[in-house]
Amino acid sequence: MVLGTTSGAGKSFLTTALCRWYARQGLRVAPYKAQNMSNNARVVPGLGGRPGEIGSAQYFQALAARARPEVRMNPVLLKPEKDTASQVVVLGEVDEALSRAPWRERSEALWLRARGALHELLDENEVVVIEGAGSPAEINLHSSDYVNMRTAREAEAACLLVTDIDRGGAFAHLYGTHQLLPAEERALIRGFVLNRFRGDASLLSPGPEMLQQLTGVPTIATLPMWRGHGLPEEDGVFDDRATGGFSSGDGQRPIRVVVVAYPRLSNLDEFQPLRNLDEVRLSWARTPAELEGADWIVLPGSKAVASDLAWLRAQRLDVAISAHAAAGRPVLGICGGLQMLGEALVDPHGLDGNAPGLGLLPLVTLFEREKLLRETECRFATALEAPWAGLSDQAARGYEIHHGRTAQHPGLPTARPVLFDGLGEPLGWQHGPVIGHYLHGLFEDERVLTALFRRPVRPLDQVFDELADYIDRHFAPGALMGLLAPTR
Repeated sequence: MVLGTTSGAGKSFLTTALCRWYARQGLRVAPYKAQNMSNNARVVPGLGGRPGEIGSAQYFQALAARARPEVRMNPVLLKPEKDTASQVVVLGEVDEALSRAPWRERSEALWLRARGALHELLDENEVVVIEGAGSPAEINLHSSDYVNMRTAREAEAACLLVTDIDRGGAFAHLYGTHQLLPAEERALIRGFVLNRFRGDASLLSPGPEMLQQLTGVPTIATLPMWRGHGLPEEDGVFDDRATGGFSSGDGQRPIRVVVVAYPRLSNLDEFQPLRNLDEVRLSWARTPAELEGADWIVLPGSKAVASDLAWLRAQRLDVAISAHAAAGRPVLGICGGLQMLGEALVDPHGLDGNAPGLGLLPLVTLFEREKLLRETECRFATALEAPWAGLSDQAARGYEIHHGRTAQHPGLPTARPVLFDGLGEPLGWQHGPVIGHYLHGLFEDERVLTALFRRPVRPLDQVFDELADYIDRHFAPGALMGLLAPTR
C-alpha cells in the first residue's frame, strides 16, 4: 500500500509504477483505492454488465498492471459538485441517498461496499497495489477514515509512506505522520520514500539514518524529480505550468493550446498526451489575458456546466472566446464544453441549471435524469472544414459521461454533424472554426494525434515500462520483492 504524508505527495504515480513493476515479474496484479475524490473519471465494466465509473488514476493503474479496469478497483468515487457537496458513485453507479447523507454517517456504509471489493481482488490476484488518500494521520478524521489505515489493516498491507521532498519539511512530515498513528498501524509501515528530489543525494545524510533510529523504518528509495514521466496529474491535481513549447525539427513554432480552467472542470487527464508533445505548448487560462496568443482554445468537460458557464462569463472569458472564433481561429468544446458553446442549456429536472449558451454552435442541450456512460468507437465525417480538416474521415475511440442530450436548434442555421458513433448518431458538430463533441479521450487515440500533428506519439505502454524502470533503478536492491513478504 502506498500512503502519503500529504495530498499530491506522489501516491498515484508510485502506485502506477509498482503495478507495472510487479506485472513484469509475471505476477497477476490489480490496483485498488477504496475511495477517490476526483472529477477525472473513466468508463469501465460495472455491475450486471452495465458500464460504471472509476477514478482515472485507478484506470491507468489497471492498464499498468495489465489488468482490465473495472469498478471494484475504485469502489467509491466522490465527484465534487461544489465546495460543500459531492456526488457519490458506489461500484460505478451514482447513489443519490448516500450523496445526500452526512459524511460521518455514510462512511460506515461505504466501507462495507469497499471492503467487499477489496477482498474479492485479494482473492483473485497475487498482488494488489493499494493507494491511500491524502494523509493517514488526519487525527480529526481517523475514526471514520476507511481509505487509509482501516484498509491497510484489513489487507495486512506492507505500507510505504511517500513524501514530496521538493516542498520542504520531508523528514518532519514522515516522522510526524508515523508518530501520529497508533502503534499497531505504525507496525505496517515498511519503508519511507522521498519523492521529487533535486540535487546531490549524498547531502541527505544523516537525515534518513536519524529517521530510522527514531522510527525503526528505513528510507528505501529516493526518487529524483521527473517532470516528463508522461502520466496525467494524479487525482485531478491542477498543474498550471505551461508545458512543451519546443520548435519542431522543421523549424515551425509549436501550437499554443490553452484550456479554460473553470472551477469544476473535469477529465483534465485527457490532455496529458498534448503535454507530452514538443509540438504543442499546453497551458491553462482563468483570465482573458491568459487566452491572448492562443492558437486553439479548448473548453473541457465540467461537473457543473451552468455554474462554470456563469463563472466564465463573470471573468469575461466569453468575450475573448467569441473574438477568437470570429477571427477564424480554432475553438474546441468537449462534453460540457460542447454544451456551453451552444445556444441554451435546458434543465427540467434540476440536475445542473438552465442557462443561455455562448452561441457559437446552433445547438440546444437538454439535461436528462439518466447519465449516459459508454465506451465509444467513432468516425469523423469526410472533408471537415479548416482548421479541423486533419480529422477528416479519421476513426477515433474514447468514452462518454454526460446527462446532456444535444441537438440542432430548430430556428437557426444548421451546424454540420462531423463525428458519429457506430450507429451513425452524431456526437460532434462544426460551425466554421468551432467544433464541439461528446467524446472524451480523443487526444489519447494515437491515430488522432498523428492525424493532427503528423508526429509519432509516445505509447502509453511505453510510459508504464519507463515508470517500472525508474523505480527499479531507485529503490534499494531487493526492496520491491521484499514488500511481498508477510507483514506478520
